[in-house]
Amino acid sequence: MIKVGIIGVNGYAGGEVLRLLARHPQVEVAVVASRSQSGREIATCFPSMRGNKVGDLQIVPVDPTEFSGCDLVMLAVPHGVAAELAPVFLHQGKKVIDLGADFRFNDPLVYEDWYGIKHAAPDLLNEAVYGLPELYRAQIKEARLVGNPGCYPTSILLGTAPLLKNGLQEVELLIADSKSGVSGAGRSAKPELQYAEVEGDFKAYGLVRHRHVAEIEAVATAIAGREVRASFTPHLVPMVRGLFSTIHLVLKEEMTTAELIRVYQDFYQGEPFVTILPEPDLPQTKAVNYTNNCHISLRVDSRTKQLIILSALDNLLKGAAGQAIQNLNLMFGLEETLGLELVGIWP
Repeated sequence: MIKVGIIGVNGYAGGEVLRLLARHPQVEVAVVASRSQSGREIATCFPSMRGNKVGDLQIVPVDPTEFSGCDLVMLAVPHGVAAELAPVFLHQGKKVIDLGADFRFNDPLVYEDWYGIKHAAPDLLNEAVYGLPELYRAQIKEARLVGNPGCYPTSILLGTAPLLKNGLQEVELLIADSKSGVSGAGRSAKPELQYAEVEGDFKAYGLVRHRHVAEIEAVATAIAGREVRASFTPHLVPMVRGLFSTIHLVLKEEMTTAELIRVYQDFYQGEPFVTILPEPDLPQTKAVNYTNNCHISLRVDSRTKQLIILSALDNLLKGAAGQAIQNLNLMFGLEETLGLELVGIWP
């Protein structure tokens, strides 16, 4: 059995990692840690886990000595913290998956510009692998340090990768209008996330320098082999989970919707978690929530030569914890879908 430790287990992403690993046939959750909740049982943080063996786990302080028996440590912590912890665990011979932003960039100056702090382990950035399996599977298999992608970038990059890779866009600018459920903002208490503030409301936020812009641009540029800029507008939707992106790109040459669907189907052939929807189907968050799936559809506006891409996923699963477990499976040579054979909930 692979022994895994989770730091930041009390948050939504850390809790989802624990929930998914509780049913993983090749993993034992050996240690769970939190700076704010140490000394409590998991079931007191997540009542849904009461009655399951993981519900009885005692949350320990964030002390590297507590993780001596682990093969891998999941870091579900705020940016800046993972860069301090990861070198310690790597030195101990463990593998690390960071669900935050600290290891998503190769260039520490980009990280420092967008996150406003010095990177604590810049020497590890060239080694870290960006954990989007559909694009970097081979590298993830050999990695000991993976930077798990953000939820918004996952939806946008999966939605645009076939186009960027094949050079089918006219202008190196992608425009993404994305909406996320409230769980994407994390579990910490903030006035603007209280029920009375969110219910019945719909709003944009983070303009015009949302931190995910840097991540989207860095990876899109690497995929395309030339600089790509992103105009990204996130919105908060009054629902718990789910993420939906509407992306616009100008096509280089005239193509039909059917032709582009074939391009995307060829690109993602055999991918277990990406589905290209046929016409006239369109994605919806309820169809992907509680799964590790991403649903994508395409429509060509022949009048404007624009391609409209719709991409939907669960921000806590394919956008965070599910993708992290997908990466865990690859890093340890397991079947990629292990522990992730999830069927969505309807209605």
